[in-house]
Amino acid sequence: MNDIFAFRTAWVSHVGLARELNEDCVLVKPEIGLWAVADGMGGHGGGDLASRAVVEALTRVRPSRSARQMLDQFERTIVRVNSDLRALASSRAAAVVGTTLVSLMIHGSHYACAWCGDSRAYLRRDGALLRVSRDHSEVQELIDRGLLDDEDARRWPRRNVVTRALGASDQAELDLVDGPLYRGDRFLLCSDGLTAHLRDKEIAALIGFSAPQRAVDGLLQLALDRGAQDNVSLVVVDCER
Repeated sequence: MNDIFAFRTAWVSHVGLARELNEDCVLVKPEIGLWAVADGMGGHGGGDLASRAVVEALTRVRPSRSARQMLDQFERTIVRVNSDLRALASSRAAAVVGTTLVSLMIHGSHYACAWCGDSRAYLRRDGALLRVSRDHSEVQELIDRGLLDDEDARRWPRRNVVTRALGASDQAELDLVDGPLYRGDRFLLCSDGLTAHLRDKEIAALIGFSAPQRAVDGLLQLALDRGAQDNVSLVVVDCER
């Protein structure tokens, strides 16, 4: 139990309007300060298995005495589940059984976000929205090289191709951002089913609602209004004293 902050959480995982199977999976464990969204890689025949395996493994993370211990537990869990996904792919004669992952860990007055793939983490602080994560995707690499701008990227034919995912290689490769936590911070974790339809400025406008559930409902509804071609999953976490 966090003795500095209390958390209010709202979340949803919706199949969307174009798919029959929801390959997203969500983890919400405010009692230990851990939240995650996993987006199974569609087209590989095991995306739902992969996202569920990652979330089920993370449910076994225990309360920690320190932020370092919590991160160590998380990293060991990710290494094991990545190995399990590789073995599952081999047993199914599949090239990949994989999933993206974005996670939020909070211990005391600090947070850490770890991710691979194009599921994202945002932080709303003092009225401004910051994208905490940076997509591991082909289109992000083209943006970084100055070959595409954000608007071109939304129309790029390979915009859904990720360059990192759990289960995609023998080594689990996640990026990590950490920092201090402040009263009033609001985090958003989401799959790309949301960001495919909403620009960051639109997310910023909707995420500002006072109640987490209202923010979640508004974000989902706009994605549905725009066709929701993929599964849509999101978690909003408020940090309060």
